[in-house]
Amino acid sequence: MTAAEAMEAHALPRAHVVHCGDNAPATAEQLPLPEAIAKKPLGQKSPAEWAYERLILYLKNFEEQLDKNHEVAMGFTGSTAGVLRIEGIGFFDPDIVTFYGADEGGSRMQLIQHVTQLNVVLRAVSKETPEEEPARRIGFRLALNLGET
Repeated sequence: MTAAEAMEAHALPRAHVVHCGDNAPATAEQLPLPEAIAKKPLGQKSPAEWAYERLILYLKNFEEQLDKNHEVAMGFTGSTAGVLRIEGIGFFDPDIVTFYGADEGGSRMQLIQHVTQLNVVLRAVSKETPEEEPARRIGFRLALNLGET
């Protein structure tokens, strides 16, 4: 391996997935990394920034598979907190990722998570808005914020 190849291999993240069905929709691991994310070498990102960017890829991919009557929310494991309808995500270097949103009753929620404890269960929930209003797609909005088209 040349020095340039070694530097490139160190800068590019690895991803892999196996699905049990041949017709499973493409997942974030199988899709090319958007230019907006790939332009900054992995070694220059904090764990929080890198976790944030990958969460955006997973959210966008999940939302692409939802119908017009569902939105993305996250469930909590080992807790009675229910679900959080994701309305925003942020990170605070070097190691914090934050989720903003509301619970099933509409009460405001915020989850502040250390990247070493990060576990996210994405769930499809019926949208809150009337039928004629489009479902909110936080993954697409976050991807636009990264500079992805």
